[in-house]
Amino acid sequence: MMKLLKAMLVLFTISIVLIGCNPDDDNITINPNPVDFSKNFGASASRDFIGQVVNADDYPIQGATVKIGSIAAQTDANGVFIINGASVYEHFAYITATKAGYNDGSRALIPTTGKNKVKIMLTDFVPTMTIASGTASEVSIYSGTKIKFDGAFQTESGTPYSGNVSVCMFHLTPSNPDVDDLMPGMLYAQDALGQERLLETYGMLQVELRGSDGQKLQLATGHMAQITMRIDDTQLAVAPATIPLWHFDEVNGYWKQEGSATKIGNNYVGNVSHFSWWNCDIPFVPINLSVRVLDGSGNPLSDVSVAIQRSSNGNTRYGVTDNNGAVSGIVPANESLTIKITNPCGTLYTGTIGPFATDATLPDIVINNTLVTSTLVQGSVLDCNNTNVTNGYVVLRGTPGLGSPSIIPISNGVFSTNRIYCNGVTQFSLEAFDFDDSQSSDVQNYNFTPSLTNVGSITTCTTVTELIWHQIDNRPAKYFTHGFYGETTSADGLPGGLHLTATSADGDVLSIGSYNANIVPGSYTSADFYVDSDELYIIIPTVNTIIFHVNSIGPVGGYIDMSFSGTFTEVDGSVVHTVNGQAHVKRMQ
Repeated sequence: MMKLLKAMLVLFTISIVLIGCNPDDDNITINPNPVDFSKNFGASASRDFIGQVVNADDYPIQGATVKIGSIAAQTDANGVFIINGASVYEHFAYITATKAGYNDGSRALIPTTGKNKVKIMLTDFVPTMTIASGTASEVSIYSGTKIKFDGAFQTESGTPYSGNVSVCMFHLTPSNPDVDDLMPGMLYAQDALGQERLLETYGMLQVELRGSDGQKLQLATGHMAQITMRIDDTQLAVAPATIPLWHFDEVNGYWKQEGSATKIGNNYVGNVSHFSWWNCDIPFVPINLSVRVLDGSGNPLSDVSVAIQRSSNGNTRYGVTDNNGAVSGIVPANESLTIKITNPCGTLYTGTIGPFATDATLPDIVINNTLVTSTLVQGSVLDCNNTNVTNGYVVLRGTPGLGSPSIIPISNGVFSTNRIYCNGVTQFSLEAFDFDDSQSSDVQNYNFTPSLTNVGSITTCTTVTELIWHQIDNRPAKYFTHGFYGETTSADGLPGGLHLTATSADGDVLSIGSYNANIVPGSYTSADFYVDSDELYIIIPTVNTIIFHVNSIGPVGGYIDMSFSGTFTEVDGSVVHTVNGQAHVKRMQ
């Protein structure tokens, strides 16, 4: 049976920059007549990718379209995609993810020769405000970030547009813990002279404009909009008086310098001629940095989090090693850096590196630490006909303290991963997925053993179809595996709406629904939705912060997909709990 795969794929878009230093003090000459910018990317290369697309609450998005070059794939029920043999560049790969009901998302990275791990977080397309064309308007959000429109819009093809305009705004602050997953591309840019730059962000603004038929819109040619972006409190004291503006090129996958913004009070204010993402950033000269992480026996370690920190200001970015123990990213040239490896066991390695004037590969980092033990986890995966699964993955989950779940790719029916685990925390589970046939295994529990953990064969014979589950606090998730029913009209004489039900192995019936007859894909609160089971009761009178995300409502015979998360208080008001859950149920009427 399928289980939720929590987010764990973090990109190594290292963009640690020194606040207040002059980016051109490194004596690197700027060429006023630059060559084609893509020349910086190196030669064409074939690379493999495995990744996950999630929503802003870190829950999987099924059915998202992921593209790398000319190859496209759909995410499965775990939000996972696999693309092998994608044509990219040696030093640059650009991945996009789209799904109806969400703003477009993307990721860029320096690909390794191993299985590159990617995570893309999509935000809901929920209009902040609907305005009318032909009239000056101002749209603002809670932080004080706002946009002033003059009322002139056009379609993407350049045709003048008249009618209502839905404006969706999202302000991404540098202090947001998910900034690397939410922002597009990576902090890599082309400046006004066509040169490579690494960016330090002082805040990003995503804006999408849609017409009355859902079509994408832009500002009319020759017209401008004024953006006011609140400066993050953590950066206000050091924010420069003026700062370059950069827009994200959604076709090519990197930022481009265009104009500037002025600091007025707690905000940056500037004028822009079009919308996608806009970024207030200080630019620096980048170099590419690569490193491998090994255990004491020289084996490459997968899914190890590597942090790079600017020695002078403490800004940190993270990356995760691939199946070959490798990770690559961009860092500022000619700066001293601190590299650190930590996990739930504690700090495993720390050291000082740099400064580097040109691209660099560090000596291998060897983890010899008494807090952890290394092991090779290996096994085979078969389908129902006892033949090798050739396109799939295994989800490894550990007990509390072991860290986030991991995706391990299957190659010709075999998987293997060198890992470290905390001494005294040996329990873990595996669940295998056949990507081509939409089959999964049961969840199977094991214990790590030093050096080698051979789990034998795992068979994927469970069809991944319908699912409802919820998890309260750190308790094991509870799965409702049969008796599924989904409807968009009520069968009990009550008003119409959206209703889902399923039954667990112990007979507990879970109901999720709304009596609001106007439910469409979007985000809702418990004023519109309820959840009811033996363990969980969330309805309007309950004190809670639950947000319900309706991702899709298919036709009869199709699927209803939704997730929910937040906190709730027990009926007596004494204990506050966290909860999250997901539903993928076939619509019967």
